[in-house]
Amino acid sequence: MSLADELLADLEEAGDEGEDGLYPGEEGEKGGLEDIPEEMEVDYSGAESVSSIAKLRNSKQFSEIMDKIAIYVEKQRKNSEVSGPVEADPEYKLIVAANNLTVEIENELNIIHKFVRDKYSKRFPELESLVPNSLDYVRTVKELGNNLDKCKNNENLQQILTNATIMVVSVTASTTQGTMLGEDELKRLEEACDMALELNQSKHRIYEYVESRMSFIAPNLSVIVGASTAAKIMGIAGGLTNLSKMPACNLMLLGTQKRTLSGFSSTAVLPHTGYIYHCDVVQTLPPDLRRKAARLVSAKCTLASRVDSFHESADGKVGYDLKEEIEKKFDKWQEPPPVKTIEDDAYQEDLGFSLGQLGKSGSGRVRQAQVNEATKARISKSLQRKLQKQNMTYGGRSSVRDNSSGTSSSVAFTPLQGLEIVNPHAAEKKVAEANQKYFSNMAEFLKVKKEGEGK
Repeated sequence: MSLADELLADLEEAGDEGEDGLYPGEEGEKGGLEDIPEEMEVDYSGAESVSSIAKLRNSKQFSEIMDKIAIYVEKQRKNSEVSGPVEADPEYKLIVAANNLTVEIENELNIIHKFVRDKYSKRFPELESLVPNSLDYVRTVKELGNNLDKCKNNENLQQILTNATIMVVSVTASTTQGTMLGEDELKRLEEACDMALELNQSKHRIYEYVESRMSFIAPNLSVIVGASTAAKIMGIAGGLTNLSKMPACNLMLLGTQKRTLSGFSSTAVLPHTGYIYHCDVVQTLPPDLRRKAARLVSAKCTLASRVDSFHESADGKVGYDLKEEIEKKFDKWQEPPPVKTIEDDAYQEDLGFSLGQLGKSGSGRVRQAQVNEATKARISKSLQRKLQKQNMTYGGRSSVRDNSSGTSSSVAFTPLQGLEIVNPHAAEKKVAEANQKYFSNMAEFLKVKKEGEGK
């Protein structure tokens, strides 16, 4: 038996052993995988009323928290009144409980939205895809009801949806295949819509209270993005502790809204933009820097939330330091590029002419000493003459010697003699020799008349 046959035999034996021991209870009873039910979206179309599935509004916890918030709103406390650890303060516990309640309210609103959607799909099934926002959908259902003709020239609906969405909804409503709802079904829908709007109003009341007390719970975070934005991101994250555990890339996406444009242009849509992007700190910058600024502010907010979660720097000093760093970065980004200054005329330098020391302060010399740019050492006059003789070209010039184009020709066209063969470099050579004689950098005065000689 070869080595390959032995290897195949070992693999077959290992496979048989694995199959025998993989599901030990397969013969006598069903495997564990079949006992796990497949997760599916809950269907609320069979529920009789919304109160049977949404029980938060009538719960004791909800009423107690809202009553305590109403009491603390009337009497505002100062930070100096807090004694002992902050966690033991009853108002801090209320703020944490209120933040947790906002998450439960969001879940309850999703349940009510699904209930309303399942019930109203009998009348207008296309409305779900046209109005993706849950609260806008609930308000639209409450406004329309059985009469879909209310879409046209409805002022209340214009406050809920945009004009483009209203146009699409009215066109779709004229061709829908839905059937009329009964009075009982319509009454249940109105009850569900009222409950959703009341819960949403309670959620905003909690946000307002938490925003007013953000200097008490998260002073450093409030300094960077403001109390309103800090309350929103802390509420949607589920509390300050959960916010401190969140990375900056996820914190930047808090508050992102999903939009369905129904065939309209998507040029105005800003994906991956949440509360941080729309805060005042970021919106003061030009549009091309806002995404970069949102990433920076999110990173600083993550640091500030972690400081606040440990109740350090209660006066907000860390927040002010972080905000100062952000502002310095913003100023650095918006600085204009440095202006390039040219002392001498670049064109004259390229031609080999310069003003030397003329016009330069601190020296009365007319000519500047020749300096080798490679070694920064002065060149003697004899070496300068030797270099100039090496650079001079004698005889005919070619494309190989002067690195010119190989397609250049010495044939010139004249209007009188037709074709004429000339040497175009002869005149240039004469000019170069004259310049070398009279205008060279090493040219000297041949004879200087002294003062005593004229007498």
